[in-house]
Amino acid sequence: MNVTPKSIWFPGVTLANCNAISRDTMTEAVGIVFTEMGADFLRCTMPVTERTCQPMRILHGGASVVLAESLASTAANLTVDFSKQAAVGQEINANHLRPAAFGSTVTGTARPFHIGARSQVWGIEIVDERQRLVCVSRITMAVIERAPRT
Repeated sequence: MNVTPKSIWFPGVTLANCNAISRDTMTEAVGIVFTEMGADFLRCTMPVTERTCQPMRILHGGASVVLAESLASTAANLTVDFSKQAAVGQEINANHLRPAAFGSTVTGTARPFHIGARSQVWGIEIVDERQRLVCVSRITMAVIERAPRT
């Protein structure tokens, strides 16, 4: 039996929203581009360039964490009414499993483990161009009330 999952996203959000809110941020600076949104996942790519590599000319572990947090933070914020709430990172971990070569592109996919009223937990898988796991990460997000605008 094929059952299509119900969308987790706040009504009206699109990939264009994801890329628009990334302008002038670290997400844009390292070349992250949101590429796909499913009913229960968000996907992006990031090039392995001089901005994201370490001296050995492979993907820097910190860049993997930037991708993971940028991806999951964006996803988490797309599940709440952003005019009233925001999801902010509380804890993140990452396991680096294999290198990604300079000049390649990695792809990250975030899926929720838990979406609650006050917290969210997301899992992120980062793969290389051959779909091999480069990094797995988990992030806990706090859902906070946004200050009213005056």
